[in-house]
Amino acid sequence: MSEKPQQFASDNYSGVCPEVFSAINQANLNYAESYGNDVWTEKACTLIREKFECDCEVFFVYTGTAANALTLAQICTPFHSVIAADTAHIVTDECGAPGFFSGGSQIFTAPNILGKLPAEAVDYFVNKRSDLHYPKPRAVTITQSTECGTCYTVEEIKSIADRSHRHNLFLQMDGARFANALAAQNCTPADLSWRAGVDVMTFGGSKNGAMLGEALIFFRKDLAEDFSFRCKQSGQLGSKLRFISSQYLGLLQDDLYLANARHANNMAQKLAAGLQVLPGIKLLFPVEANAIFAEMPPALAEHLEQAGWHFYNFIGSGGIRLMTSWNTRPETVETFLSDCRQGIELLDLA
Repeated sequence: MSEKPQQFASDNYSGVCPEVFSAINQANLNYAESYGNDVWTEKACTLIREKFECDCEVFFVYTGTAANALTLAQICTPFHSVIAADTAHIVTDECGAPGFFSGGSQIFTAPNILGKLPAEAVDYFVNKRSDLHYPKPRAVTITQSTECGTCYTVEEIKSIADRSHRHNLFLQMDGARFANALAAQNCTPADLSWRAGVDVMTFGGSKNGAMLGEALIFFRKDLAEDFSFRCKQSGQLGSKLRFISSQYLGLLQDDLYLANARHANNMAQKLAAGLQVLPGIKLLFPVEANAIFAEMPPALAEHLEQAGWHFYNFIGSGGIRLMTSWNTRPETVETFLSDCRQGIELLDLA
């Protein structure tokens, strides 16, 4: 087996884009105040407010898990609950962190539709029970783009937000791949977030060319009261915070974050187009951002693994996830497709 220089297992596999390294290096040239009291963090917060056209509160943490868990913990007390799609990252991949950091809040899950939370699920869980034996719904969370690679439209977010606010619930967005969803739609960051009714969101960087770290954006500023204490208590207040925040200067200046996301999306379209014409391969979900979910014969998947490709197998029998990233090369896509065709011929799967 020969290891491939680029992979499709995850966009976390990719490295750091040069502009981010440059921004980090600029922040490293001189001494600066610690714990976010530095000019780089101030500039990053200002730039995020400009991009989102909103006087919002901005914080930076090390990981996406912390970002989601801390924003939901800020909203929920231990007796509250969060409504989410059953595929949501907070449900399947965060080791119970939202409940841990909130002191015990629960997550109610609804069957997803192409990875999305149905708006009517909000009404269902709110109206299901209202007695004190039932964890009181307090927040709704959506993932953009979803765990199935689809994207919520502005209208879909508004529908969920309207139902949430009607019941005095807050809408949180897990925006680990927000840039990919934005690049796929003809709208602004504000249109796809607070103008549609999102109250607080995480804005991912690590999957879009950053080294590490996520931005947390509170459009409802009252929800951010004392949040800095929560960051400190949870070990997420970096003493050299400028090395997280400065990355967003590299990503946001000249809209590099959109260019990175657009490239990843284009590579996903190229890969999907090549896969869907091959015998025995079926795309499981619409390809709207930078994720492709495909069903293929197990023997072909094994052939690809033996050829040195990495991917996750967690969408049923034969289902694999392929992720493109900001620096996926067209020739990497062609090599993968060539190995697929070779495997189909070798295994007589045509």
